[in-house]
Amino acid sequence: MFEQAVIAVQDEEGYTRLHGLMDAVFDACDVEVFLNRVIKSRLRIRDFESVLRRGLLGREAPRLYDALPVSDRGLTRERYLRLVEKVPVELRQRYFKAYAYY
Repeated sequence: MFEQAVIAVQDEEGYTRLHGLMDAVFDACDVEVFLNRVIKSRLRIRDFESVLRRGLLGREAPRLYDALPVSDRGLTRERYLRLVEKVPVELRQRYFKAYAYY
């Protein structure tokens, strides 16, 4: 059976602050506002780099992300995509343009 290797976080402070920002935008109360901003920016929700660079995860998010080591960046991208997939189906259908692959 496959087991994913555990990768240790190297920059705990920056990692925690960035993940706190991501948790805030994916909070049940705020996720619809975030999805609306993604649509208005004409971005795809799974395009982490574009969402990050536009400041949709917070103004300091790009700076925090750039300061992370490569392994922490990879963990951050994976976590972002998991949060994207945890959005309730009703919202995913309502914001189909953000979730569509075209």
